[in-house]
Amino acid sequence: MKKITIILSVIATISIGLYVYARTFVNIPIKALSADYKGDLPLDLLKLPEGFAIDVYADQVVNARSMDISPSGVLYVGTRGEGSVYACVDRDNDFHIDTTYTLYSGGNMPNGVAFYKGDLYIAEVNRILMFSDIESKLDNPGKPSIVYDKYPTEAHHGWKYIAFGPDNKLYVPVGAPCNICESDNEIFNTITRINPDGTDFEIVHNGVRNTVGFNWHPSTQELWFTDNGRDMMGDDIPACELNHAPSDYQHFGYPYCHQGNLPDPEFGKKRSCDEFIAPAQNLGPHVAPLGLEFLNNANVPDQMKGKILIAEHGSWNRSTKIGYRISSVDIAEDGSASNYSPFIEGWLQSDGEVWGRPVDLEILKDGSFLISDDYADVIYRVQYTGR
Repeated sequence: MKKITIILSVIATISIGLYVYARTFVNIPIKALSADYKGDLPLDLLKLPEGFAIDVYADQVVNARSMDISPSGVLYVGTRGEGSVYACVDRDNDFHIDTTYTLYSGGNMPNGVAFYKGDLYIAEVNRILMFSDIESKLDNPGKPSIVYDKYPTEAHHGWKYIAFGPDNKLYVPVGAPCNICESDNEIFNTITRINPDGTDFEIVHNGVRNTVGFNWHPSTQELWFTDNGRDMMGDDIPACELNHAPSDYQHFGYPYCHQGNLPDPEFGKKRSCDEFIAPAQNLGPHVAPLGLEFLNNANVPDQMKGKILIAEHGSWNRSTKIGYRISSVDIAEDGSASNYSPFIEGWLQSDGEVWGRPVDLEILKDGSFLISDDYADVIYRVQYTGR
């Protein structure tokens, strides 16, 4: 019996290892989209707050991940496993994409996109690319220039979300090259920034395991970001995090402390949790929070204006799946966070079936907002109708 137990344990360990490898490096979905959900997506399964409606804004955007929208309304979409970057155009302003251009293909996880002063920036694993004056040549953009190519080549947590901050600098995270580890290279577990031309590289924050979404508060201009908690500590710990950085050069705990109060079993004895910035809000364990958006500029009821929405991509390191939804957190004027709760859910069904995985959010000029889904290969539009 003991030998059988050992063999089963070894098999389980190998299976988990292969699964993690596949999810991280090959981007294999948890389960192929079942026949029940092919074709027209079952939007009626989604539960939204009263007065809100959801529709498909763009379909067949394979592996739709990070988004950024230009002042003219062109939506730029990065991917991870697909290796492509798209430009989606709604020419007749009916809130359905008419034309999708493939701007870039064969990329090394070109997840992050950022539009800045007419130029499109793309983040691959180890470099930042740029298409200048992109909207004059959507149908034939040519080859991008290299802005910066000194980021690490490690693929584990190597896909990047990027955005320009209020200081007109490009913010670029560098995830941990592992599940849990210390690294001799100080660039890992950080958020960095560079000038638009790639100069003046610096590390802004440390102790960030893997953020794939951040934004600045519309009033205070302070940075808020999600962070994915470590794996292999069980179903219910550690919590994933929503973090707040009111100033530069902060440390958020990884790999020594998780969720603000949980020492890591391997590295926690080296440094105390008291040394680090605690999360503004602990999120669900393994929900994989990615993009986030403040509702202040959205067309929503006034009582929702203080909320931040978070795209929870969904768990894999749990015996029972959680996440696969849009959650909300109330942000007070003093920077405190509270009332973490579901905002849109239903991509995960009660039987464990998954038909969608939210990734990122963007607000349109009319106050509605978009949600990318790299599992169903679509982008949704959510609007408040008041009905």
